[in-house]
Amino acid sequence: MKQLSKICTVLLLITLLSGCTTISYYAQAIRGHLALTMAGKPVDSFIASEGTTSELRDKLILSRQARHFADNPLALNPGDAFTDYVVLDHPWVVVNLVAVPEFSLQPHQWCYPVLGCQAYRGYFHLEDAQREEQRFHTQGYDTFIGGVTAYSTLGWFDDPLHSGFTNLDDDRMVALMFHELAHRVVYMAGDTAFNESFATAVELEGLKLWLAHQGDPSVFQQALTRLELRNSTHDLIETASTELEQLYQQQSVLSEGSLRERKQRIFGELNAAYEGLLENRGGHEKEPFGPAPVAFNNARIALFAQYNQHVPAFRQLLKQTGYDFPAFYEAVKALSQQPENQRQQALQDLSERFEKNF
Repeated sequence: MKQLSKICTVLLLITLLSGCTTISYYAQAIRGHLALTMAGKPVDSFIASEGTTSELRDKLILSRQARHFADNPLALNPGDAFTDYVVLDHPWVVVNLVAVPEFSLQPHQWCYPVLGCQAYRGYFHLEDAQREEQRFHTQGYDTFIGGVTAYSTLGWFDDPLHSGFTNLDDDRMVALMFHELAHRVVYMAGDTAFNESFATAVELEGLKLWLAHQGDPSVFQQALTRLELRNSTHDLIETASTELEQLYQQQSVLSEGSLRERKQRIFGELNAAYEGLLENRGGHEKEPFGPAPVAFNNARIALFAQYNQHVPAFRQLLKQTGYDFPAFYEAVKALSQQPENQRQQALQDLSERFEKNF
């Protein structure tokens, strides 16, 4: 009942602030989240049920342990999040659409009451995302639709655990729980890169502590391998992004045909470099973009940047606070309140001081 009351309040706010098209979008979002919430049953009841497979029971027990760890020592204050469990009929809970102009790396922003603007828009039904994607295609945008294993309602609701989590490897499930809970602690309206990079940093450092606590060196090594692959991929993306930014700044002097040709060449080189990276890593099954070849475009690399751009900065800030998570969260909140120019400079300075220690 508490969840339903909150949803009705949000719907009323949206109705007062939005036009008809926007209301249609919010209506599908609220229906989707309400259906997800109402389908949940207590995790403990699944654990106790004789009909629950041993594999799922182990996952749910692990999720309960991870919630306790998120509360202490990570100070993520999970509340009642992840205390209910939902079985989904597909591996994703929502799909996200990202749309970026043909000759830009700045994603289109969708703006919402309370949340501010975000560089993606989530849909509970793939068909709805595809219809919106087509609208951007007609304007010449690069687009990407990707399945999302989980999302956060920022503490407005008690987000459930679901089969998208439990279908993951143990360490990846735990890391995702930490990531989503981090959004409940700090959220800056209108800055996707800030929010996602912060949550990714909490995910990585939280996982580091969790695996040390578990005392499983083999799983720890797997996590290291995935992180090294993501870091190497990030380096490739940064190199390509720099070249693309320089290219797109020449729109006033180059023809569209020339811009497209050079853009295609840069993405072709990126794809070849990514393929070579995977071969050198032995074709690791958890590639950031999936197996090569990849249809790289502005939207794909813009989304990747949103989740990774400031991760070194936040990990450095955590280190500077002596790995005191409550103090770290307060420092992040203070950073979020700085004027944009100062905030960006502070993040850049932190990134430059960061030394990989994971």
